[in-house]
Amino acid sequence: MPGKKTTPAVEFDVDGRTVRVSNPGRVYFPALGATKLDLVHYYLSVGDGIVRALYERPCMTHRFPDGLAGEKVHQKRLPRGAPDWVQTVRVTFPRYGRTADELCVTHLADVAWSVQMSAVEFHPWNSRRADVESPDEWRIDLDPGEQCPFSTVARVAGVVHDVLGDLGAVGWPKTSGGKGLHVYVRILPHWGFHDVRRAALAFAREVERRTPADVTTTWWRKDRDPAKVFVDYNQNARDHTIASAYSVRGVPDARVSTPVRWDEIGDLDPHDFTIRTVPGRFAELGDLHSGIDESVFSIEQLLEWAERDEAGGAQPPPDPE
Repeated sequence: MPGKKTTPAVEFDVDGRTVRVSNPGRVYFPALGATKLDLVHYYLSVGDGIVRALYERPCMTHRFPDGLAGEKVHQKRLPRGAPDWVQTVRVTFPRYGRTADELCVTHLADVAWSVQMSAVEFHPWNSRRADVESPDEWRIDLDPGEQCPFSTVARVAGVVHDVLGDLGAVGWPKTSGGKGLHVYVRILPHWGFHDVRRAALAFAREVERRTPADVTTTWWRKDRDPAKVFVDYNQNARDHTIASAYSVRGVPDARVSTPVRWDEIGDLDPHDFTIRTVPGRFAELGDLHSGIDESVFSIEQLLEWAERDEAGGAQPPPDPE
């Protein structure tokens, strides 16, 4: 079976912690011929960035024990056998009456050990373990329809940038690792998931008003124009996660969700950002999200927009799926 080649284990010293990587030669990404060891090296090369993106957040991983050719495992609970230095945070799932102790990254070694456990993608919550129920990150997901080119996504990103500027908010864009873009905004952790999601919908509606030919906020996929960008406010719902900055995606060419500058969005091709190219970019530019924790926004005006919209007849957001 492709990807099953056995090679001797190797050990890494990651900031004073030993991480043993078994089967380092197992091929994970057939389009690049990239192995498990390549994946470890990639994450070590963007260490400051990936730790910043995940720091003290409950984190689900997407694991591929047999490489991309095998089954994908959505891992919410920390796998067994973790070293005692790997930390967790307990989260609850009220709908199911269950809890889970999820990975809580505090050191780069936590990431490397997760890769040893076959993690490829890292999907953190938008809240931290100090108060899991109060998000400190608002996420704007520009999700293109099947017939929507990236040029439209880039055009919508310009409108998003303008609206954020009008609000006095600082947005931190990144490629999604797929066909779209994400923009993150640090917010005061004074509201719960319901209010943050409601604020995100109000923002999405404002973007739609400014560029109705390119944007939709229609909830049901079957009802959306496939040539438009869906501003997916539901990514701010409780327990909804998207790939973090610097997370590799589980696709054959090992694409990376990569921080970018606003002024380069119009010219970029998301396919150019892979585990082969991002380390050099990171070495040259550093972490483009390094200042994200210094620019904190209050969502009160967005909640006022939500009240205005609802008073005018707009429907509140449907329950998250």
